[in-house]
Amino acid sequence: MSEPAVPLHQALGLTDEELVAIEARLGRAPNDLELAMFSVMWSEHCSYKSSRPLLRTLPTGGPDVVAGPGENAGVQRIGGGLAVAFKIESHNHPSAVEPYQGAATGVGGILRDIFAMGARPIAVLDALRFGDPGDPRTRHLVNGVVAGVGGYGNCVGVPTVGGELVFDPSYGGNPLVNVMAIGIVREDQIMRAAAPGPGNLVVLYGSATGRDGIGGASVLASATFGAQDPSKRPAVQVGDPFAEKLLIEATLEIVERGLAVGIQDLGAAGITCGVSETADRAGTGIIVDLDAIPRREPGMAPFEVLISESQERMVAIVRPERRADVAEVCARWGLPCAVIGRVTADGDVTVVEGGLDGEGRPLPGARELARVPAAALTSDAIVFERLAAPPPRRRPAPAPGVRPEPAELLPERGMDPGAVLVGLLGSPNLASRRWVYEQYDHHVQTNTVAGPGRGAAVLRVKGTRQALVATTDGDQAVSALDPYLGAALSVAEATRNVSVTGARPLGVTNCLNYGDPTRPEAFWQLREAVRGLGDACRALGIPVTGGNVSLYNEAPGSAIAPTPEIGVVGLADDVDRLVGPAFGAADDVVLLAGWAAPGLGGSAYADLAGGGDDDPPPLDLAREAALQGLLRAAIGAGLVAAAQDVSRGGLAVALAEMAIWGGRAGHFRVAVAGAPAVALFGEAPSRALLAARPDAVTPLLALAAEHGVPLADIGTTGGDRLLVELVGEGATGAAEERGARVADAIDLDLGDLRHAWEQGLPQALGGEG
Repeated sequence: MSEPAVPLHQALGLTDEELVAIEARLGRAPNDLELAMFSVMWSEHCSYKSSRPLLRTLPTGGPDVVAGPGENAGVQRIGGGLAVAFKIESHNHPSAVEPYQGAATGVGGILRDIFAMGARPIAVLDALRFGDPGDPRTRHLVNGVVAGVGGYGNCVGVPTVGGELVFDPSYGGNPLVNVMAIGIVREDQIMRAAAPGPGNLVVLYGSATGRDGIGGASVLASATFGAQDPSKRPAVQVGDPFAEKLLIEATLEIVERGLAVGIQDLGAAGITCGVSETADRAGTGIIVDLDAIPRREPGMAPFEVLISESQERMVAIVRPERRADVAEVCARWGLPCAVIGRVTADGDVTVVEGGLDGEGRPLPGARELARVPAAALTSDAIVFERLAAPPPRRRPAPAPGVRPEPAELLPERGMDPGAVLVGLLGSPNLASRRWVYEQYDHHVQTNTVAGPGRGAAVLRVKGTRQALVATTDGDQAVSALDPYLGAALSVAEATRNVSVTGARPLGVTNCLNYGDPTRPEAFWQLREAVRGLGDACRALGIPVTGGNVSLYNEAPGSAIAPTPEIGVVGLADDVDRLVGPAFGAADDVVLLAGWAAPGLGGSAYADLAGGGDDDPPPLDLAREAALQGLLRAAIGAGLVAAAQDVSRGGLAVALAEMAIWGGRAGHFRVAVAGAPAVALFGEAPSRALLAARPDAVTPLLALAAEHGVPLADIGTTGGDRLLVELVGEGATGAAEERGARVADAIDLDLGDLRHAWEQGLPQALGGEG
C-alpha cells in the first residue's frame, strides 16, 4: 500500500494551525502559489514568529538613532551630516551544508543590507564558531567558511577587519557563521525599504533570477536538519562578488542622484519578501508582472521565480519620470534592469501572468495568479507565544539561607601556573588568529587604522578626525550555564572592547543563535538571553539598532550552546587619541582597574582543566558602566599609553597578550585574596589593564576615585621575561595544603609565550605549526 500524500502546506513547512491562520487572513483557502509565498514569509527566518514578542522589549531609541529595527540596517548619526549603518546577521544553516557559498553569500547579503540604506560599506567582521578542531569535518568547514568570507570580501573590495573564531563541541553538527557589516552614509541620503506612491514603478536590477537558493535561507534557517542531509544542498545560494561590486556602485549612484524613493535588497524569500515588506511599510500594495522578471533558466514555475534567493539583486521603487535615468545607470554598470510591477493603493501583493499595460493594469487575457494582503505576509504574520521552561538544575542547590560559594577547585593539584598560561595561550580559542585573517584583505579602501588580531577594529572616517571602532563578542560558555548572564556579559565585553580604545559605544546589533523554539528549554534560553541583553543595554545607555535571530541551530541529538553574538560600533572624535592594547615603552606603570570576583565557571581555565562544578563570576552593570566611563575619560585626557580589557583567560592572559603585541614583557605583582587560580585566570568582568607613564599615575588614581573605580599599581613594563608574582593572603602556604590552588609565580620567556600563541591554531587544525 502506498504512503498517503502529505498535504501541500505541510510539505512546505507550514503547520495545520498556520494554515488555519492563513485562511482567516485571506477569507478563503490559499492557492498553491500563495501557500508557497506564505511558507517562506512565515518561516522563522523571515517572520520572527517565535521571537518577535521578546524583541519588542529591547531598548531601541536614542538621540542619535536615525533608523532602528525593521529597516535593512540600524543607522546612527555621528555628526557633520554623516551617519553609520551597521548590522549583523547569520548564515549558519547554508554554511553547514555548503561552507564556501554559505559564508560567501552571508557576506554578500549583509553588505546589501548596508548599501540598501544608501551607505557605502567600509568593513566586515566575521564571528565564526565550529566544533572540535581535531575533527576532519570541522576542518573542512573552517577551511570552506574562511575561504568563502575572504573570497567574497576580497573580490568585492570591502575589508574584513575583525571578528571571532570559537571552537566548542556543541557546534560540531551546526556551525555558526555570523557576519557584521558597517557603512557610512550622508544623513540626507538615507534610503528606506518602503514602496510609497501608488503608480510608482517597481524596478528589479542586478543578477537574473535562477533556481539556486529556492527557499534557501528562509527554509534552512527555520528547521532542524542533519548535517549530512543531501536534500538541503540545492537550497544554498551561489554568490558572485563581482556582480555585487557593480550592484554597490549602481545603487549608491541611484541614491546619490535621488532616482529612487525606496530600495530593498532581495535575500531570504526573494521577490516575495522584497515586494511585500516594502509595500507593507508604506501602507501600499504592489502588482507584480511575473513575465517581466529576467531569468537565467528556462521553464521556471511561478513559485520558483517568486521565492528564489538568487543573489545580487535589488528592488528600487522609482517614479515613472525617473525610469530612463535608472535604466541608464544600470546599463552603464552592466546590470540587467526591468520594470516588474507597480505600486498600488489596495494593500495587496498581486501576481499576474500575461503582462501589465502602461498604467500597471493587467493586459487583456492576463491571469491573476496570487493576491495576498502585504500585511498578512509581513507585519500581520502569525506570532507564537512559546512555552518556556528552565532545564533541571545541574548542580546541587545550597541549603536555604546559605549563600552559594564558588568551588574554585581547578585545575588539578600542584599545576604550575606558568604551564597553565602557556596552555591557555596555545589553546584553539585563545591562540593567534593570524591563519584566518591573513586570508582577508583588511586594508582595501585605506580606512583601516587597526585591523584584526589585537582587540577592536579602528576605521578612519575619511575627511574628518573621527574614527569608528567595531567589535563582536559572544559568551557561549557562560550562556550554557546561565543564558541571562551570558547575554549580559556579551554586551558588557563588546562595549568594554570599544571603550578600552577610548571610543564611545554608539549602539548594539545582535545575532541571537539558539535552538528549536518549540522545545521549552531552548525557548527559555532565548527568553533569558533577550532579558539579559535588554538589561545590559539599558544599564549602559546603548540602543539595540537591529540584528537577527537564528533558531533551530540543532543537529540530530544535539543543540548548540546558547550564543548571543553582539556587535558594537563606537565613535571617537579624534582618531589620534585612541590607544591600542600593546605595551609601547619600557618602564610604563601597569595598573589594574576594576573589581575582582570569585567564580571559574565558563572560563577558558575551566575548559583547559576539563570542566568543573563552579559558578561563573557575577556581573554588576553599574560597576561596568563606571569602569567604561573611567576608560574613556582617562584615554581622552591623554593619561593612558595602552589599555586591554581582562576577559577570556583572565589577568595572566591579558598581560601576556599585551607583552606579545608590544614586544616587551614586565614584572608584575598580583594580589591574591582567595584562590590564586581565580586571581590569575578568573574572568570576572568590569576589569581592564592600563599602561601609563609614571607621571600620569597620580592623575589616573584621582580620576579613578572620581569614577568610583578601584585602580591598583601592579608593576612595570620592560625586559623579555614575563614575571607575575603572587602577593597577599592567598599566595601563602604550600600548594598541597591548599588543595588545588596555585602558589608559584609565573616566570616565562616572552619568546616562549609568543611561540605558543602563534602556533596554537595551526597545530589545532592539523597544520605543521
